[in-house]
Amino acid sequence: MNAISKLFAILIAVLLLYVYPASEASERQDDLSALVAHGAAVQFVDAVRSKGYITPTMYNEFERTLASTGNLYDVELEHLHKKYDPVYTNPTDPGTFQNEFEVHYDGFYSAEVKAILFPDNTWDQRDSRRRYKLTAGDFFTVKVANRNRTQGTLIRDWLNGSNTGNAAVITANYGGMVLNEDY
Repeated sequence: MNAISKLFAILIAVLLLYVYPASEASERQDDLSALVAHGAAVQFVDAVRSKGYITPTMYNEFERTLASTGNLYDVELEHLHKKYDPVYTNPTDPGTFQNEFEVHYDGFYSAEVKAILFPDNTWDQRDSRRRYKLTAGDFFTVKVANRNRTQGTLIRDWLNGSNTGNAAVITANYGGMVLNEDY
């Protein structure tokens, strides 16, 4: 009986001295990674909103900042281009304008943006043809989510005896209206 209580005390001591601090440290690392990801998203989106364009250098710097956390991320870009369509009483008769406009948004996403930023050719990164341009009044949004299991997730799953899978624990969503066209 005495041996069992000593074994139990040693187990508790190991948990309190090693496992709990490691768990807390990895949780704090996840928190810091989330702050870095959010800050990178805010800086990138605000630069795009104020300049009205994206360059390969801007995007690469954004990804480099995310990579500095040691995690892998899925990055989704969304550009909603504002479009005004005149309203007619009869859509087939364009001669009867109603003095109104309907606002529509055309959506462009990561694949379309990256096709312009990183084309399959040898253009220099500073070439203006590799600049993705937006218009004032458009909306631009970035969504970031980690795709790897972080140390905090691994330790938490081990302690709980569970498997949370690949659910993202580090996310950052940020966007807004494009304010300027500086091109």
